[in-house]
Amino acid sequence: MENNKNNEEKLKIFRKMFTGLPNVYGTYDPETGRSRQVKKTVTDCVFLDHLLGRTPYGIYLLNSDKTRAVVIDFDEENRLLPIEFINSAKHYKISGYIERSKSKGYHVWIFFPEEGVPAGKARLVAKHILDEIDATDTEIFPKQDELSNNLKYGNFINAPLFGPLVKKGRTVFLNPATFKPYDDQWSFLDSVDFVSEQTLNDIIEINEWVNESPLPPAKTNHINTVSKSYGLPICAQRMLQDGVIQNQRVSCFRLAVHCKRLGFPQDIAITILTAWSQKNKPRPPKQIISAEEINNQTTSAYENNYQGYGCDTEETRPFCSPDCPVYKFKIKDKI
Repeated sequence: MENNKNNEEKLKIFRKMFTGLPNVYGTYDPETGRSRQVKKTVTDCVFLDHLLGRTPYGIYLLNSDKTRAVVIDFDEENRLLPIEFINSAKHYKISGYIERSKSKGYHVWIFFPEEGVPAGKARLVAKHILDEIDATDTEIFPKQDELSNNLKYGNFINAPLFGPLVKKGRTVFLNPATFKPYDDQWSFLDSVDFVSEQTLNDIIEINEWVNESPLPPAKTNHINTVSKSYGLPICAQRMLQDGVIQNQRVSCFRLAVHCKRLGFPQDIAITILTAWSQKNKPRPPKQIISAEEINNQTTSAYENNYQGYGCDTEETRPFCSPDCPVYKFKIKDKI
């Protein structure tokens, strides 16, 4: 495999991508496959020994409650699953990268910035993507949301690019279009996208997979009273009346939440949103949101206890009004 980088550049990339706990790492005996833990500082020498094929290096990804990557371990010879996962992840603007594992199956890596992201959020998003492709039993590394007194290290995952296996086409990253290794693994790694915590927050909030910052009971009741007293917020009224140009999927979810708050049965909400969809004017080549997507978004809104109004978000902002009582209370809460 070609590469145009020197050892110092490779170590810099490897350190950036595959660093976890700094004082412990995992390894295994290439002959027997037996794994063990090494309680030593993770240094460039450890990385270099791994890359040169001397001693395998395994990453303990979980550092307190943060991680710089999540890894989905597809432990079977089925190319469809990792492909389905990365395609589903793209839907949420998340880039996943397929690695051929050392023995069988595939790993999908999702990378985060150097400061890491809360592992609980990263794992939550990964779990829901797995649920979408009917692969809920698939292992996710790290396996826990945080370290504690009873859990000092968590579990390690073998790092990619172990010297002798690279030549055999294993522990390397694959082009999903051809399922062949990238010719230059280092240039490939140097070009991957990192997923921000804000992206995770947006995905979790929009899909209401977890209530990150639930309002105190008094505020929740007060705002809900405002909503019921005034019917639909002005933004929702405008969206229903005029349709939208962009963000149809998220807008559909927001409107479904409002329908639920007002007590509409789910089938009535779907009827309302189907009529609304015909007013939408997406810019070509995008198409009007489909009946299936409307059903999925409405079901998600009705099955969860979502509390967010979406004030001042990208999809709602063009329709906001200072006269909206919900908007007024939201702004007052921030002051």
